[in-house]
Amino acid sequence: MSINQNLEESRIDLRLNQEQKKTLETAAALMGMSVSSYVLSQSLAAANKDIATHETLVLSDRDRDLFLSLLENPPEPSERLKSAMQKYQDKYEK
Repeated sequence: MSINQNLEESRIDLRLNQEQKKTLETAAALMGMSVSSYVLSQSLAAANKDIATHETLVLSDRDRDLFLSLLENPPEPSERLKSAMQKYQDKYEK
């Protein structure tokens, strides 16, 4: 989505010192953007990267193979698991 599409009345206020403000103004000017557009574009890029990092699970080859093996050949449920499943069925699957 374009940064300027569908602007709504939502705001974020930032407190920063003069040096930080000057840095943002300089970077925005170098990119040919307003400070607001620059901060929004950089913040969204960083936020999307952080979200992707936390939503992605990376496994080693060994762990991937173990995971797939357990999916293909699941172990037999333990007695405790069988008991818990039975209690659940008795309570919720009438």
